[in-house]
Amino acid sequence: MSDIDRVLRSNLKLRHLQLLVALDEFRHIGRVAEFMALTQPAISKMVAEIERMFDLELFSRSTRGTEPTAYGETVIRFARSVLADFSRTRDEIEAVASGAAGRVSVGAMVVATPVWLTLAVEKLKARSSLTTVLIEEGDLKRLLPRLRMGELDLLVGRLEPGYAAPDLDTQALYNEPMCVVSCPDHPIAAKPKPTWADLATLPWVVPPPWASSRVKLNQMFYRHGLNPPVDLIETASFLATLNFVRQRPAIGYLARDVGRHFEKEGFLKVLDLDLPIELPPVGIITLRGRIRTPASTQLIQCLRLAAAERLQLD
Repeated sequence: MSDIDRVLRSNLKLRHLQLLVALDEFRHIGRVAEFMALTQPAISKMVAEIERMFDLELFSRSTRGTEPTAYGETVIRFARSVLADFSRTRDEIEAVASGAAGRVSVGAMVVATPVWLTLAVEKLKARSSLTTVLIEEGDLKRLLPRLRMGELDLLVGRLEPGYAAPDLDTQALYNEPMCVVSCPDHPIAAKPKPTWADLATLPWVVPPPWASSRVKLNQMFYRHGLNPPVDLIETASFLATLNFVRQRPAIGYLARDVGRHFEKEGFLKVLDLDLPIELPPVGIITLRGRIRTPASTQLIQCLRLAAAERLQLD
């Protein structure tokens, strides 16, 4: 066993891991000491102790504060992952002790949240009402690092091919087209059949540039001999999209399920516009090799059931 193996397996204590993460968060010995209720000399002594264990410089000190080195960033990622597993295990044990069924943390993209994920959580709550579900909305750029750190149990959304990786398992469950929406009282909503030329000069709120749906939207304008709109707001947040569609008002670009759902609620109008584009399927992303908690296993089962019900309605 190498020295690094021995340090990671035996020498590092939970307090050491908490210190490493705190140093990365605050980048200042004094603030870390205050956060951990220790003196600054005690913090400095612990840092020196950890660096002796690894025989590596993990942090550089300067008048600007404490910055992790390349070695330090690697060890901090390890510390975050271990602490996330610790928190997950603690929550599961406490849930069992209190009569609850556990806790599951989900990273959700807009395409999944209002319809598919909501239905799946309803099914989970019908099975175990005391299971706690933490949902964090975002895009893959924000959510994937949190999955890898162990802060999220799974992701749900569009399986962007550019984010395929050997450490990820993906389960494609259904295909979800896009639609173009406006607020119900927007002048474009009164047109029986809007054209791409009608939309090219209007303000839009759209997914981030890297999203496959955004790339295909630009291609639709080019296909009709038009330049894509330039008055843009880019966001992966559904709430931001809904607000800007209703209040600016802007044209929105959403998954069809999402658009139809909020059209029924009276918040949006789905425009009668052909969108003959192919997009990656919607599904589940998990970290390969990670042991699933009972709560995350239950939610994945409910996600599969909800996806199957959605397919029957199409």
